[in-house]
Amino acid sequence: MPTTLDRDDDILQAAQQWHQAGRGVALATVVETWGSAPRPAGSSLVINDGGVFLGSVSGGCVEGAVVTEALEVISSGTPKLLEFGVADETAWQVGLSCGGTIRVFVEKVGAP
Repeated sequence: MPTTLDRDDDILQAAQQWHQAGRGVALATVVETWGSAPRPAGSSLVINDGGVFLGSVSGGCVEGAVVTEALEVISSGTPKLLEFGVADETAWQVGLSCGGTIRVFVEKVGAP
C-alpha cells in the first residue's frame, strides 16, 4: 500500500533498497513551482516497477499521472520533465485545481 513519507532520506533509502533488490526504480522530484502549489520544490516520490510508490510530489493531486509516467521512464530509461497546472487540461483531470503549476523531473534510478 502506498505510504507518504516526509523525510527525503526515507524516500532515497527505499529507492536504494528496491534498486539493490533488482527492481526497476524511478525518482520523481518537484523542480519548480508557480503560484499555489501543494508541495515545495525538492519534494520527491519514488516508484518501483510494480507501481508501488512512497513520498509525494503534489499532496495526492497528480501522483497517479506521475506514477504512470515513471513506469514508462523505468521501461525506457529516458528521463521526462512533466508539467501540471490549472491551464493544462490534464491537471484538471488529475485534480490539480489549486491555482498553481508544478514541474516534476522523473529519472530512472541507476540509469547510466
